[in-house]
Amino acid sequence: MFAESQPFHGIRVVEFGQFVAVPFCGQLLAEGGAEVIKVESPEGDPNRLMGEIVAFESRIFVSRNRGKHCLPIRLSDSAARPVVAALAARADVVLMNFRPGLAAELGLDPEALLTRHPRLIVGEITPFGKAGPDAGLAGMDIVVQARSGLMAAMGRVDDGRPTPGEPVITDYMAAMSLAFGVSAALYRRERTGRGGMVDVSLMQAAMTLANNQLIRQEDLDRDAHRTAIERLNALRAEGASFTEQMAAMPSARMAVIRALYFRTYDTADGSIAVACASRGLQTRFARALGFSDPSHAQTLDENGVTRLQKEVEAIVRRETTGHWLDVLQRAGVPASSVRFPVELFEDAQAMANGMFELVEHETAGRFRVLSPPVKLDGGGFTTRAPAAPFGSETRQLLGALGMDEAAIQALIDAGTTRADPAT
Repeated sequence: MFAESQPFHGIRVVEFGQFVAVPFCGQLLAEGGAEVIKVESPEGDPNRLMGEIVAFESRIFVSRNRGKHCLPIRLSDSAARPVVAALAARADVVLMNFRPGLAAELGLDPEALLTRHPRLIVGEITPFGKAGPDAGLAGMDIVVQARSGLMAAMGRVDDGRPTPGEPVITDYMAAMSLAFGVSAALYRRERTGRGGMVDVSLMQAAMTLANNQLIRQEDLDRDAHRTAIERLNALRAEGASFTEQMAAMPSARMAVIRALYFRTYDTADGSIAVACASRGLQTRFARALGFSDPSHAQTLDENGVTRLQKEVEAIVRRETTGHWLDVLQRAGVPASSVRFPVELFEDAQAMANGMFELVEHETAGRFRVLSPPVKLDGGGFTTRAPAAPFGSETRQLLGALGMDEAAIQALIDAGTTRADPAT
């Protein structure tokens, strides 16, 4: 049973989602005490099959589907419609991230659901939003990062090409946004009795991550931006490389800041990152390393900045990462070594703050997983165990919807669902 001190205690959630964004949102709600039923095809969420440890269980699936009850249902079968209707009728929240147009085909059109169930909260994630010329297009993280400007804003280049890096950050930002929206809608329902629609797009989630670069003062910046776009189009027509295109783009961060004070450096045995956005921090950084006062750096031309940059890089390369972390941290300068994810599993800081917990899966063994990203006193959010083996709860879940054994068996025989642990 879930503790009454948890914020989503007593809330029933039905999740029609796969891959990342909606499943991670569902996990966040489950860790806050919600009862979450994840509806999957009888073949399972594709993430189940990505690096299976045992049948239908993978690390990536466990990372975003803990604390749920999984119900295999082939939504395209007409026999599934009564099951879907019963799930929606008892739910407080329905989450979905179908490709554009599919929800209506499956009888899960959000507007129709809200008409039938006015207290229901429907949370939907779309690739590019529900209106506009791209509304009907399919999209996943790497595509949305490219379309939204986030990929270019991060400035990662591999062999001359822009690259998003490994993490699907747009999906996770969308999941957090959806969880916040659902929370807000539940709070509003407490006051008004009315449900509603929570609308999140991957595109705007990506744009939010690039927030620092997506603001302009219309009188000061608009013409400069238009000029930059004209230059960009000309470079593209000339076949210029992405690196050349990127160099022509305006930046909200001054060149000297990027060159010296807000960047990574190679040390004698690794890399460090420093963040000196204020003049005071820049002064501390310069004194700690022993180069000229940063107040002069602001007036340097491009060649002067380049010379100073090379000087500072040479200074940092002379000593180890540990040396510089000691020097910079004593000077009050934000700095860290560059860690790989594998180094975090037994990291002292992560352990001291309970950022990982061990959970046990019935068939796949023990997992060290991230704990909920939000702490709430009184056990408001707690790390949940992995979902039970795929198919093992089918009869129980359908029975709770009012179906008798004969009706359940008919769905199993028709292939609309599957029961007993999948192998």
